[in-house]
Amino acid sequence: MKIFISSDAMNWFHEEMEVKAGDKIRFYARYGGSSPLHDGFSIGMTMDTPIIPSVTITIENILFFIEELDEWFFDGHDLYVDLNPKADELAYAYKKA
Repeated sequence: MKIFISSDAMNWFHEEMEVKAGDKIRFYARYGGSSPLHDGFSIGMTMDTPIIPSVTITIENILFFIEELDEWFFDGHDLYVDLNPKADELAYAYKKA
């Protein structure tokens, strides 16, 4: 399982969340909504500090991660984070590793 962040998504993080070098962003399973992988659960994202990360990627000295306890949500899929330009919000895709 891996995390991929597009350059458009990185720009969104800088503009909307004002991330800077040293910040840490967590992707997690959130109760509510739906996703292509699970009804009743969707992906959440927040600034956080890792405890037991199972997947990490560092871009521009910003750490993106998924905690071990949220691994079930991704069901062996890689996470692709991009930007939906029409809505000016993040778009997530899941592809089997």
